[in-house]
Amino acid sequence: MLAFDDYVTDVLMRDLVGHDRRPVAFLVYLWLAAAQARSGKPVQVSFQEMAESIGVSKSSAQAAVRWLVRRKLLAASKANATAIPCYKVMTPWKDGSRRGR
Repeated sequence: MLAFDDYVTDVLMRDLVGHDRRPVAFLVYLWLAAAQARSGKPVQVSFQEMAESIGVSKSSAQAAVRWLVRRKLLAASKANATAIPCYKVMTPWKDGSRRGR
């Protein structure tokens, strides 16, 4: 069974969906986190495949990825300009250096 950190549902969902008004960003984060947890490595997927898997438009998936990268909840990289992106789900709330601030 796949388990998520309580922070994802208790805090991040409310932050992305309610405060940022970007529910698709939460869906993208959740889907990529599950895929990364299953494989144990960053996820290489096209926007089209991601969008179809989540049930949103390609442009919505692209906008969500941009927002997640901006929020430092996702790291995206490509081998070259035309390569399929590789996404690493970030968990900044687990970063020990940020505690106690």
